[in-house]
Amino acid sequence: MKAMILAAGLGTRLLPLTEKKPKPLFPVLGQPLIHILIQRLKDSGCKAVIINTHHLAEMIDRFVKGKDYGIPVQTRYEPVILGTAGAIRNVEDFWDEKPLLVVNSDIFTNIDLGKVYRFHLSHEHPVTLVLHDCARFNNVWIDLKDHVKGFGRTSPCPPAGLYPGPVTDDTVAEQVTHRQLAFTGIQVLDREVLGFIPEKTPGGIIDVYCKMILAGITPKAYVVRNHYWHDIGTLAGYQGATREALARKVLGKAAPGIEEGTLVWSRLKGDGSDRTWYRVSTTPALPCRLQQPSIILVDHGLPEGHDTCEADSFFSIGRHLYDKGISVAHIYAYDRQSGLVALEDLGDLDLQALVRRTSDPAKVFALYGPIIDTLVSMGIEGAKGFDPAFTYQTPHYDRDLILKKESEYFVREFLNGYLGLEMEAEDLKEEFELLAEKALKTDYTGFLHRDFQSRNILVKGHNYYIIDFQGGRLGPLAYDLASLLIDPYVELPESIQKKLLTYYLNKLSNFVPVDPTAFLNVYKYCAINRNLQILGAFAFLSQVKGKKDFEAYIPPAVASLKALLGTIERSECPRLCKIVKSIYGSAPKK
Repeated sequence: MKAMILAAGLGTRLLPLTEKKPKPLFPVLGQPLIHILIQRLKDSGCKAVIINTHHLAEMIDRFVKGKDYGIPVQTRYEPVILGTAGAIRNVEDFWDEKPLLVVNSDIFTNIDLGKVYRFHLSHEHPVTLVLHDCARFNNVWIDLKDHVKGFGRTSPCPPAGLYPGPVTDDTVAEQVTHRQLAFTGIQVLDREVLGFIPEKTPGGIIDVYCKMILAGITPKAYVVRNHYWHDIGTLAGYQGATREALARKVLGKAAPGIEEGTLVWSRLKGDGSDRTWYRVSTTPALPCRLQQPSIILVDHGLPEGHDTCEADSFFSIGRHLYDKGISVAHIYAYDRQSGLVALEDLGDLDLQALVRRTSDPAKVFALYGPIIDTLVSMGIEGAKGFDPAFTYQTPHYDRDLILKKESEYFVREFLNGYLGLEMEAEDLKEEFELLAEKALKTDYTGFLHRDFQSRNILVKGHNYYIIDFQGGRLGPLAYDLASLLIDPYVELPESIQKKLLTYYLNKLSNFVPVDPTAFLNVYKYCAINRNLQILGAFAFLSQVKGKKDFEAYIPPAVASLKALLGTIERSECPRLCKIVKSIYGSAPKK
């Protein structure tokens, strides 16, 4: 068996990514797609491979020449793109008397190429087209005997002119029995096909097959099911291929054989994040009494450049905390080139849902005890060996971050964007600087999660797990505690907040000497800054991102900010206090 890989395309649907790298060299889990295809061909019994090239041909040449596959692999450059038919005719000298397997270079699939070739040898048709049901690409008409009868989405099968002579009741009846499937980019051809392809002339293979059908020579369809297939000719297709590969790699360790099975994908709600979340599980191939293995796949999108990105931080900080014994999800794998992270599935129950089920204050307080134990441990132990290079925003919670990401964010998104007040952050600059200075004037620093709230705490069994730690950095310990206690998602009563503050200080004193007065003084200002950030975020998410669910939490966040400003001297922030006091219903501008 010999094979040809079609790799001359320009990759226009993937611009600008294909300006500097041809599609066949796009990596899937670190391996270029063309390498994966050559390996699959070799494993299927292929004895020699030829690759047609055009766009960035020299890169494909260098890659192929730098590998030893144990079988001959050569390239054939096309100065002018010849199309599929022209490319096949252009390698006529590569053929022997046996059929040629032809595969597109921009597909990622587990279709068994050896089976395809053996199927072709089992029938007398000169062409085998590998087809499957893929709604957006279904345009190949086949009859009940899997004979290919025509091509086209909207015209009846076969296309006009395919049957010589008048249309009769018999031909209409035959058309009813036809169905449409999609071409996978895999085909096997006998040398007989060359007689239908003009020499040295660009052309598409579909036109060739239409001529053959008109001459009474029909290609045969090999219909595949229960497989995976991705067209990486688009960004969505490429990302889908990498998701598939990573999920199978990770799940394969828990469910051997999943490489050839079917996966079940469930899109999860991403809350305020722009990332895409999936739960991926196997089909019920295991005994029913056994739980099917599942993982969570987080798609951060393709990274831009080589600087530390959000996915890098997610992976590095997550691994760091896990190694320190903090209750976070176990990260199984990270593919930097695609921005994908695979991690432990901790279920869907979060602390917010748990608290809302509980009306007894004593039980609510009991829920938070283990969480504060984890928070203290994370703050102290997480700071040990923490590398500032893990972070993708800033390595520390500092003055500039407070002013830009909390104070000015509050003015821009909440006061102006949400309430339409047309305020200038500059008018509150002195007050915001004072809030920042007092929040940072502390001896109690450590690892800072920076979004430590009930929706980022998952509950599985009797254990709590921290998620969404990618924004972590070093900073005042009081900030995460404030995030937890003033959390608008649960609206903890002030009495419970005070008891939990005391509980936290007692736990912290097991690690470091604690001056409660000094800690609580800093806590007030951390809580105010956090509250400003919360209102900015809720306004942005509801107004700009269209995530209206967040709007329901703005009134409790405003009430919290009013209460917190009441704990400091009014002379410290008179303008801010006046503005916040004037906010009643917290309704958006019309």
